[in-house]
Amino acid sequence: MNEKILIAEDDKDIAEIIELYLTGENYEVDTFFNGVDALQAINKKLYDLCILDIMMPKMDGYKLTREIRKMFQMPIIIISAKNEDNDKILGLNIGADDYVTKPFNPIEVVARVNANFRRNRNVGKCDKVITVKDLSLDIESYQLFKRGQEIILTATEYKIIATMMKSPNRIFSRTQIAESILGKYYDSDEHTITVHISNLRDKLGTDENGMRYIKTVKGLGYKLETFK
Repeated sequence: MNEKILIAEDDKDIAEIIELYLTGENYEVDTFFNGVDALQAINKKLYDLCILDIMMPKMDGYKLTREIRKMFQMPIIIISAKNEDNDKILGLNIGADDYVTKPFNPIEVVARVNANFRRNRNVGKCDKVITVKDLSLDIESYQLFKRGQEIILTATEYKIIATMMKSPNRIFSRTQIAESILGKYYDSDEHTITVHISNLRDKLGTDENGMRYIKTVKGLGYKLETFK
């Protein structure tokens, strides 16, 4: 069955281009031109991924992202002409998984969508449960537990922690993390990964010894520390 994608974009030309490229990849696509109509559709139909513009009438992309995250954990890709770092950080902090700035090549958007779905398919091919210290990752249900308590993650946060838990104590550069979750590295991804790591650290908190799970290795990247 084809994955279902929702596009919320008030610029009809841009929306049509994205839809054209995605349907060419055999995705099932529904397009809406304001945030309110998009949210109503999401409440009625189960989507596998959402692509949201920021500047939309009735409800902007930031508010729409917040509303979606109250109910669902599907990947969210924001596309926006707002290219300042603060705008990207805000989008990622409220629950978006990726941020693409306008003008963009539609092939890049398709590549990021494909990478999201490819990663989700591949994750299910390994062990059903991965355990590192007091963290347990259920691959089948896409859930992370810490001492039995579920930690709610975005799709991208899940992919990052899954990558690290498969190879504890291995150092991952930002480029490697971006490539592992997106399939291809873009210059804009470095700051995006930094924000996702920061949010993930906040959600994980500390272990029983009061230490962070994800350690920064200066000049190299990050690793999931087992504190042996």
